[in-house]
Amino acid sequence: MSETTTAAETAAPHRYTAALAADIEARWQDFWEKHGTYEAPNPGDGALGGDPETAAKPKKFIMDMFPYPSGAGLHVGHPLGYIATDVYGRFQRMTGHNVLHTLGFDAFGLPAEQYAVQTGTHPRVSTEANIVQMRAQLRRLGLGHDQRRTFATIDTSYYKWTQWIFLQIFNSWYDEEADRARPIDELVAEFESGRRRTPEGRAEWSALDRTERADLLGDYRLAYASDAPVNWCPGLGTVLANEEVTAEGRSERGNFPVFKAKLRQWNMRITAYAERLLNDLDSLDWPEAIKLQQRNWIGRSEGARVDFPVDTAHGEEHAAITVFTTRQDTLFGATYMVLAPEHDLVSGEGHAASIVPDAWPEGTHEVWTGGHATPAEAVAAYRAQAAAKSDVERQAEAKDKTGVFTGAYATNPVSGERVPVFIADYVLMGYGTGAIMAVPAHDHRDFEFARAFELPMRCVVEPSDDRGTDPATWDEAFVSYDARIVNSAGQRVVLDGLGVVEAKAKITEWLEAQGIGAGTVNYRLRDWLFSRQRYWGEPFPIVYDEEGVAHAVPESMLPLELPEVDDYSPRTFDPDDAHTSPETPLSRNEDWVNVTLDLGLGDGPRKYRRETNTMPNWAGSCWYELRYLDPYNDQRLVDPAVERYWMGPRDGLPNGGVDLYVGGSEHAVLHLLYARFWSKVLFDLGHVSSAEPFHKLFNQGMIQAYVYRDSRGIAVPAAEVEERDGAYFHQGEKVSRTLGKMGKSLKNAVTPDEICAEYGADTLRLYELATGPLDVSRPWDTRAVVGQYRLLQRLWRNVVDESTGEIAVTEDEPDEATLRALHKAIDGVRQDLSGLRFNTAIAKITELNNHLTKQPEVSRRVAEGLVLLIAPLAPHVAEELWRRLGHESTVVYEGFPVADPAYVVDETVTCVVQVKGKVKARLEVAPSITDAELEEAALAEPAIVAALGGSPARKVIVRAPKLVNVVPG
Repeated sequence: MSETTTAAETAAPHRYTAALAADIEARWQDFWEKHGTYEAPNPGDGALGGDPETAAKPKKFIMDMFPYPSGAGLHVGHPLGYIATDVYGRFQRMTGHNVLHTLGFDAFGLPAEQYAVQTGTHPRVSTEANIVQMRAQLRRLGLGHDQRRTFATIDTSYYKWTQWIFLQIFNSWYDEEADRARPIDELVAEFESGRRRTPEGRAEWSALDRTERADLLGDYRLAYASDAPVNWCPGLGTVLANEEVTAEGRSERGNFPVFKAKLRQWNMRITAYAERLLNDLDSLDWPEAIKLQQRNWIGRSEGARVDFPVDTAHGEEHAAITVFTTRQDTLFGATYMVLAPEHDLVSGEGHAASIVPDAWPEGTHEVWTGGHATPAEAVAAYRAQAAAKSDVERQAEAKDKTGVFTGAYATNPVSGERVPVFIADYVLMGYGTGAIMAVPAHDHRDFEFARAFELPMRCVVEPSDDRGTDPATWDEAFVSYDARIVNSAGQRVVLDGLGVVEAKAKITEWLEAQGIGAGTVNYRLRDWLFSRQRYWGEPFPIVYDEEGVAHAVPESMLPLELPEVDDYSPRTFDPDDAHTSPETPLSRNEDWVNVTLDLGLGDGPRKYRRETNTMPNWAGSCWYELRYLDPYNDQRLVDPAVERYWMGPRDGLPNGGVDLYVGGSEHAVLHLLYARFWSKVLFDLGHVSSAEPFHKLFNQGMIQAYVYRDSRGIAVPAAEVEERDGAYFHQGEKVSRTLGKMGKSLKNAVTPDEICAEYGADTLRLYELATGPLDVSRPWDTRAVVGQYRLLQRLWRNVVDESTGEIAVTEDEPDEATLRALHKAIDGVRQDLSGLRFNTAIAKITELNNHLTKQPEVSRRVAEGLVLLIAPLAPHVAEELWRRLGHESTVVYEGFPVADPAYVVDETVTCVVQVKGKVKARLEVAPSITDAELEEAALAEPAIVAALGGSPARKVIVRAPKLVNVVPG
C-alpha cells in the first residue's frame, strides 16, 4: 500500500474502498440468499405457490439466453446481458411487479464431450464442476436470481421432460385442414374408419401389415426417421444441421469439410409450421433484423407445381418429374430439365423407379455424356463428384457449369416438346422438389449451362432493350417481371401478349384444370435434422423391434438415462473421406442397446434395440422457459395455471411468451426458430396456452477487447503490453493492436473476479452498462473502470461521513434547485430503465450526484431518493446506505421514486427572437406559454420594436416556447 493511500485512509477511515465494497457485497449477498429475497411466488398452492393475491399481481418474466458452463469460466464480456436483465428486473420489482428471473445451464454438447475424450473425465463431472465455478462468479455480481428455479439440462429430472416432449412430437401429425398438430392416434382412427384414404400408391389401411403401417405413419409424424441427404462430417464423426454448416461448407465447430450423404436420421417436421412461424413474427416485439433473418430462412415463395411426364428406364411405369417454379409464365421457354444428383428418379431409391436407361439414346450429343460409355456410368461418376461439394460450393455463381445427361427425356406439358433431362450440382434437393424446368433465355444459371452443353434457348419474355428475341446472340439471360409474354402460343394454351402477372394466373388455372399442376407455395425451410452421433446428449426414448419398427418408450419408463461408457468419442475418420458412415459411442454398449421390454402393446415382453443416436444440444434449450415456471413438478410438464400466469396471452401479447428475453443475435435461425416450433406443437396439443416462447427479444452488444500480436501473428498477453509514444510493445518487441473478441485464446480476457477484487461488483455493473447503449458493442478499458468507482465514492461521501462512519444527511428540506435536480433525475431514470437505456440512466444519476457534492449539506429526502434511483444498478451499496439511513426493510421491494411534474418542467425557457433570420433578442418565458402570448411578448420587446423601425410585422412564425421569427413588412 502506498504512503498516499495510507494517509488518505487514515484521514477518512470510512471511505468507500474496494475492501469496504467487498465486505458490503458479501454481507448483502448472504442476506438475500438467507431471506429468499428474489424468490418469485407462483399463483396457487404448488411447491412455489404464493398467497391468494399473487395471481392478481402484475408480473414480469425476464430471461437470459442459457449459458454453457465452460471450464474457462466467465470473462467480463459474458455478464453484460445478465447485469442488464438484473437491473431491469430490480426496477420492475420496485414498480410493484412479481418478477421471475433466474438462470439455468445448457450443459449437454460437444465441449464437455471433447474434454472427456481428451482426459477420460466423465462429461458430467467436468460440467458440474464448471457449473459450480460459474454459479460462484454470477453470485459475486449480485444477480437477483430465484435460486429455487435453477437447473441444468443434464439433470435427469429435466431431460425426462425433454424426452417427454419428444414423444409428444413423435406421437403427433399436422392436420393441414385444421392447421394444427393432432395426436397420431386420431390419424390412425381416420384410416381405420375409412374417413381418410391412404395416399396414392399404397394399399388400404386394412391391407397393410404392421411394418407397412409404421412406414405410412412415419410420413405423417412430426418426429420421424428417414433415409435422407444429410451433412456428414467425417472429421467430427457426426451429421450436422444445415444451420451448423458455414458458408464455406465446413463444420461450425472444428472447421472440418462437410459432405452430402444419405443416412437414416431423426428429423423434426418443422416445415409443417412454416406459414405459422412466418406469420406470427408480426406479433413479436423483436428486432427487425432478427425477424428478417427468420423470414429469409423460412423463404416463402409463391409459384406453381408442374408435372413433366417421363418414362422410367425399363418401362415399368410412367413417372413424372415435378418441379416448383415461381415463373410458370415461362413454361414455353423450358428447353431442358435438371435434377439434383440425389434425386430419387436418378438413384431409383424411395418409391421411384430410375429414369436412367441402359444405353445412350440415338443422336446423343457428345458433350452431354461426360465421356462415359453409358448413362449409368456417367450418372454414378457425377453423383460421386457432387457428393464431395458443399451446398455453398454447388450454388456458387461460377461461369463453369457442370452436369451430365441422364439419357432420359421428359415432355413439356404445354408444348408437347420432348426435352432432355440432366443432372447438375447447381440444383439442390433442399429446395423445391430437387428438379427444375430450365428456361435458359431467362435465368442466368440456366443460360450458362445451356451455353456449356449446346442446348437450345427460346425467348418467351420480350426484352425491353435492343438485344432482339434470338438468345443465340445474347451475352446473358434477360430476366424481367414486368414484360410481355411472346412465343408462347400452342394448341393447348396461349399466353402471347399477356403481362407476367396475367400469364402466371392463366397458366396456373390451365394446369389445375388439366390435373398436371397447381398454384402452390414453397419454402426454403427444411426439416430439422435431429440426430447426433454423440454420447453427451439426451437419449432418444425410442426402441426398435426385430422388424426395425420404431416404438415410443412408455412415459412411465422416463427418464431414459445415459449409460456409463468407457469411450466417449464417436468414431472419427479422415476429414476428407466422404465414403464413411457414423459409429456412435452408445452403439458400443451392448447391454444398454439390447433390452427386453414390455411396451404395453399387448404382446408381452419382447426384445428391442435402443436408438443409439442422441438429441442435438439444441433440444434442452427449446423449452427451458417452461421449466423455470414449475421446476419441481414431476407429474406434468407445467401446471396450466402457472403457465397462464407467467406466459399466457394478454393485451399486447396475443401469442403469450416471456416478457423480456436477452441474448446474442447469433441464435436467430437456430435456437429461436427451434424453440418457436416446439412451443407451437405444445400449444396445438393443449399443453400450454402460449403459442410463442419469447414475446420481446433484445440483442445485447458485445464487449470487445484489444488483441495484441507479435511479428509471427501470435497473440501476446494484453496485460503485459506497454504503450509508448502511440506504439505498443511486449517484452521490448513492437506488437500490433486490433479490436476483437475477448477470450482466453486471444490472451486478452479480463475476469469479473479481478475487477470485483480491485473495485467491487457494483463498480463493474455500472461500468459495463455505462459505456454505451446495451445493443451496441463496445471496447473494454480497465483503466476507465475507475470512473464508475469514483461515482460510488462520491455517492457514499454524500450520505456517510468518511471520518466517523455516521450518516451525514440533514433533516432539512432541500432548496428548489435541488428538488428540481432530484425530480428531473427521477423522471429521466424511470423512463431510461423502462426502455433499457442504462447508460443514459447512469449519466442522469451522475449528474444528480455531482449536484449534491456541491451542496454544503445533503437533505435526507434527496439522499434517499438518490439511493433508490441507483438501487437497481448498484444494489449492494444501495442496500447498505438504505440500512444506514435507518430503514429495516430491503431496498429491493421499496417503491421506485415518482417524479413531481411541477419540478420536472423548467421554471423558464429561453426563447430566441429573430428578425429576418438574425437573433435580436432572448426572452425568459414559461414553458407553458401559448403561441399568442409568446407573439405578443416578442413584438413588445424593445429590441424587436427597434429592429422593425416602427413598421408592422408582415409575418410572425411562432414555435412556442423556444422560437419566434419575425418577417418585417
